[in-house]
This record gives sequence, C-alpha cells and structure tokens, in this order.
Amino acid sequence: MFTGIIEELGEIVAVDRVADAARLTVRGPLAVTGARIGDSIAVSGVCLTVVTSGDESFTADVMAQTLAMSSLDTAAAGRRVNLERAAQVGDRLGGHIVQGHVDGTAALLSVTEGSAWRVLRFSLPASLAPLVVDKGSIAVDGVSLTVSSLSGPDDSEHWFEVSLIPETLAVTSLGSLGIGDVVNIETDILARHVERMLAFRTQSERHAS
Repeated sequence: MFTGIIEELGEIVAVDRVADAARLTVRGPLAVTGARIGDSIAVSGVCLTVVTSGDESFTADVMAQTLAMSSLDTAAAGRRVNLERAAQVGDRLGGHIVQGHVDGTAALLSVTEGSAWRVLRFSLPASLAPLVVDKGSIAVDGVSLTVSSLSGPDDSEHWFEVSLIPETLAVTSLGSLGIGDVVNIETDILARHVERMLAFRTQSERHAS
C-alpha cells in the first residue's frame, strides 16, 4: 500500500523488452535505501516488485497486463518517474490509500496557469467516470491529488481537473507535463468497491423480478 506522497523523482535508465514483458532499471537513491528483493516500489503509480537493487538503482519486471494498462508500455531510458516506497505500519497517511494498481491512463487536455498554482485537465475513460467525484481523491502518476472539477454524467467527453501547488509541480513529474502527455490514473478504492457492490445488487434485483 502507498499514500500518494512522492518521495523522489527518479529516472528510468534502461528498458529490456521481451515479447510480452519488460524489465526496467530505475535510478532512485532514496527509493533503494534499505530495499530488499521482493519489496514494493511505486513507479509513477504502478506497484512494482524489486528484482535486484544497488546503491542508487533497482530493477523490476513489468508483465503484459501492466504494460497494457499503464504508460510503462512506452517507457524509455531518460524518462523521469515518481517514486514511493510502500507505506510502513504507523506512518502518517498524508495522501490517501493508493494500491499501485492503476485503472488505466489519461491524456493531458489543457493547462491553466494561476497566480500560485496550475490547473491540469485530463481525459477520463467513460468506464472510469463513475468512480471519480468532485473533491474526491485520485492518484495521477502515483501522486495523491484532489479532484477540483470534472465533467457531468451526460457530457459526451469525460474529463477531470486537479489543481497543483508549486511544491507538487517542483518535486514530481507532473510539473513537466505537456499537452497530450499520458499519465497513469488510479481511482479511489472505496469507489471501486461501491461500484462492484451496486453491480451485484442490480443483478440480484433483476433475477428477483
């Protein structure tokens, strides 16, 4: 489990691809501090398992499903990534509960500059739109953020906005995003559970009638 509070801005230094998987080598001196084989590290919101680690970098395998669901499918050496080690029992939960199991990707649609903040608008897949609520939590490339605005249920194209303070812009990869860039998104786990329960309830009501 993670909190969405980024510990370090790392960098992918190597990508070794096979037919349906990839092995990433990521530089992150803080992230590998005390890291052991089998530990979990979130890489731009994707929970990966440490295969090997050194003084400043670690490697992790990415399976086909993860590649298909996330922006790691286009990972390349030189890409900056947000890194967070798994939360420890007793840590402060500064963000929200993040599993590192991304729901999909979103593209940056627009950027609005404020006096001391920046508003980013992202596309939202129709299947995920019911799971995102105004003032609710969402993880964007592993960063715990609050939804500041979003499209209506009847809109033809779905989107959501987040407002970023200077600290978030400076210490995460979100500060360097350009229009069209793709990010990983993970909706709130509570919303996913509610949707699942409602689906079963609706199915039971149909069978009962």
